[in-house]
Amino acid sequence: MKADDIFPIVTTGDLPRLLEFYGAGLGGEEYYRIPAEGAAAYVALRFGTASLGLAAGEATGAAAIALWVYVDDCDAAVERARAVGAEVVEGPATQAWGERIARVLDPDGNQVVLGQRAP
Repeated sequence: MKADDIFPIVTTGDLPRLLEFYGAGLGGEEYYRIPAEGAAAYVALRFGTASLGLAAGEATGAAAIALWVYVDDCDAAVERARAVGAEVVEGPATQAWGERIARVLDPDGNQVVLGQRAP
């Protein structure tokens, strides 16, 4: 068996809040929802060729997770994330390898790295 795709699923007690953060805040485009009508139990978002699943429910375990999201403009992405409730834990800074990154926490406290590729 050969795997050809993998994507994270973040489980949350407040799906609409995380959907706003990853959708409106970070630019994810919804492409799949269960159920198709009414309150969602699961939503899949696309970021370029990558996918992220958001599931309604209570998170279990104590997994540490960080999501890395490449954006066109790190500084602007931080401001969009802040506008939808993100806590900025590390402001935008250009790294030694040339990428500009910032770290924010989504509304559930998951770390999200906003990375802008080196010019």
